[in-house]
Amino acid sequence: MAFEDKEAELGLLLSRMQNQPQDAHELYELVRQKLNEMKAYGMPLPADLVQFERDLEAEFLAEGADRRRRARLDKLIAERARR
Repeated sequence: MAFEDKEAELGLLLSRMQNQPQDAHELYELVRQKLNEMKAYGMPLPADLVQFERDLEAEFLAEGADRRRRARLDKLIAERARR
C-alpha cells in the first residue's frame, strides 16, 4: 500500500477522533496500528503523528491515574463518613 494511502487512512481516523471523542481510546489503537503498519513497510513516519501517539499515550495514562486517585479518595470518604 502506498504511503499516501496510509496517510489518508490516518487522516480519516483523526477526523473520527475529532467528531467522535467518546471513542478516543478505540481510535487511538487504530492510529497505533496504522503507524505500526507503516513501520513494517519501511515507510517514513510523520513526526507530528509520532508525537501525537506519544501525547495520547501520556494523556490516557494520566486519565487512568486520575481515576485510580479518585477511587482512593472516594473510598476514604465513604469509610470516614461511616464512622
